[in-house]
Amino acid sequence: MEHYNISKHNSFYTVGLSYKKADAEIRGKFSLDNESKKALLTQAKSAGIDGILVTSTCNRTEIHGFAQHPFQLIQLLCGNSLGTVEEFQKVAYVYKNYDAIFHLFRVGTGLDSQILGDFEIISQLKQSFYLSRKYGLANPFIERLVNSVIQASKRIKNETDISSGATSVSFASVQYILNNVENVSNKNILLFGTGKIGRNTCENLIKHTKNNHITLINRTKDKAEKVAGKFNLTVKDYCDLQAEILNSDIIIVATGAQHATISKDLIHTKKPLLILDLSIPKNVSDDVIDLDNVTLVHLDHLSQITDETLEKRKEFIPQAEVIITEVKDEFIKWLETRKFAPTIKALKKKLKNLKDAEIDFQRKKIEGFNNEQAEIISNRIIQKITTQFANHLKDNSNSDESIELIKKVFQLENVK
Repeated sequence: MEHYNISKHNSFYTVGLSYKKADAEIRGKFSLDNESKKALLTQAKSAGIDGILVTSTCNRTEIHGFAQHPFQLIQLLCGNSLGTVEEFQKVAYVYKNYDAIFHLFRVGTGLDSQILGDFEIISQLKQSFYLSRKYGLANPFIERLVNSVIQASKRIKNETDISSGATSVSFASVQYILNNVENVSNKNILLFGTGKIGRNTCENLIKHTKNNHITLINRTKDKAEKVAGKFNLTVKDYCDLQAEILNSDIIIVATGAQHATISKDLIHTKKPLLILDLSIPKNVSDDVIDLDNVTLVHLDHLSQITDETLEKRKEFIPQAEVIITEVKDEFIKWLETRKFAPTIKALKKKLKNLKDAEIDFQRKKIEGFNNEQAEIISNRIIQKITTQFANHLKDNSNSDESIELIKKVFQLENVK
């Protein structure tokens, strides 16, 4: 993309891995928490990268950015996660330029989600952009691309039924409970972790199970109290976790920690215990299945639950793809204008210099010369001329030839 004047690097890449080829354990190794993302962005800036976006969710970890070679981005990912380059190469994908752009559109609009139409990714994409902008790494291309993906996502939500029904990771967990636990309204449920997935799960529990025996625990207690206050639920301190596990029939874990927070050592109950782990990396240690009374269900299994809602959603994929194509084409059209933006800028500067010289000449020649009016009129003429040239270049398939002609006619040198 060296002709588009958007980055000092030639190509835009997406490097990453997702649920399609990487299981939960591998995705956990490449998961990036906020501190890791900040470290990665700092290193990227030091390496001279001028546009980058980092996303890490339960479904995928991806870096979208400009680089001389995709290995620059792969090194940044592996250097700030627990994954190795060798592991990455076994399950990863690399997209370049237009393929990378199209991939981000599919991800951001829920078409590439583990559960079709799950739009939680779009808020995570927004947060990734805000972080990149904070570190000075959201160049105009990144900003325009993210805004275009958000626009496509909104249109798909509003114009199709691909997100109809309550199917998401949080709902899938509640659906699993309803299908596999008898008398669920009488069970003691512990929700450990009140981030976005935890909050959504809590809402679905209240709505679908009619259960008010729900206890919330979060490392930061005030966050749990905000959720609990909305539904009049019980909140316990983090130090009470082991005691609450003893009292629970169902545990839902969504802490977002980078290591296991629930292990066999914390479980001393003898009654049947269902544990749902909605976290990447896994927040429940595999050793809990050594206990005969414990059933452990992980996010990947929940995401495989298909029902009539998901089947219905598939009918709207073609409609969603049409919307993506429309918005993506608009983005590409904008991108094409970047090819001649420096030429238009140089032309405007050249015309301004001519204007300034002419106004200065007329001011000396004409008594009572109205400098202010002359400035207004000439600036409007310059704007109309440059707009005319810009529109011509937009609509001209041979814009490269036209750019060279404009440079030659107006003697525009060293255009950058």
